[in-house]
Amino acid sequence: MMEQVTEYRFCGKCKAACGFHSYDLRSIFTWRLLQTVAMGQVLSLLICGTAVSCQFLADAGVRTPMLQSFLNYALLLLTYTLVLCTRKGEGNILKMLRTKWWKYLLMGLADVEANYAVVKAYQFTTLTSIQLLDCFVIPVLMLLSRLFLKTRYRPVHFVAVAVCLLGVGAMVGADILAGRNEGSTNNVMLGDGLVLLSAVLYAVSNLCQEHTVKNQSRVEFLGMMGLFGTLISGLQLAVLETHEATFRDWSASIFMLFAVYALCMYALYSFMPVVVKMTSATAVNLSLLTADLFSLFCGLFLFNYKFSALYIISFVVITTGFILFNAFPTNSSPPENPAESDDRAAANPSLRPLPSGIDVGATEAFDAATAL
Repeated sequence: MMEQVTEYRFCGKCKAACGFHSYDLRSIFTWRLLQTVAMGQVLSLLICGTAVSCQFLADAGVRTPMLQSFLNYALLLLTYTLVLCTRKGEGNILKMLRTKWWKYLLMGLADVEANYAVVKAYQFTTLTSIQLLDCFVIPVLMLLSRLFLKTRYRPVHFVAVAVCLLGVGAMVGADILAGRNEGSTNNVMLGDGLVLLSAVLYAVSNLCQEHTVKNQSRVEFLGMMGLFGTLISGLQLAVLETHEATFRDWSASIFMLFAVYALCMYALYSFMPVVVKMTSATAVNLSLLTADLFSLFCGLFLFNYKFSALYIISFVVITTGFILFNAFPTNSSPPENPAESDDRAAANPSLRPLPSGIDVGATEAFDAATAL
């Protein structure tokens, strides 16, 4: 039986059966859940901002995906990494690097290469394939969460994932009917392989993010991501895109598009750990499935896309699955060293670990996640 939650509720006194337990819907469909759904859609809107700016850059002939990623990591470096440099004691960046540098190096490498692989895939395969195969990140992330974070999913969570994927299917069907087929068919096998590779790398990155923000702090995750992301993307930028970035006619509009992209990505990376700490990385990825729909809605006005009622149906179905997933919290095992975790939490409330489900108030989670 779920613990009693003292907060305002906006549904009746109905009962719902799930598995072997009975849940009071008043304790499930709370204002906290509504806030979680809203915050998830904010993330989708930020991704929409990056997608629209990328489309305009592509139309202008700009092909610098690594430069775009580098700008985001550099912003993280200039803010969160500098905060870690000013900390003293165990929270200082030098002590973190002495013991955990290789973990954050792998995390940064997975994130950078995931971003690069999915952008590169557009040169070889179609938008339809990318939209379908990109969903592979969800089952991979659920498997990794079960293996490494000991997250225990209920049958309702698998049903919710299936509902979300059904919504993605409706979105892809709408694209086919509308004749949208961006991308290329130059080498479909290679493109599809890059999408699957990016999905696995995103799952690894998101797993590291969930573990870090729930057991350490949001600032530590973002600071280390900024440090290693800047180093790795900067190296790849120098090797792969120096010619494109140097010999291009940089107009004011191009600079503006780069700024919009970088700021949207920076806001996305900064805000996502807050939502991850409230829910889980899997739940966040489910909410991000609506990002393509927001981009499509913008495309109706900016790129003359054709409208289909299936887009609305897809949005409703994906949102329903996301709500269903978050309505029933998952269970995670406690930290490996409870004494050490308790000592950190007593010294700094922002480091207090939270369970995978929605087990604390949204305001408390936000305050804890954003505390430096």
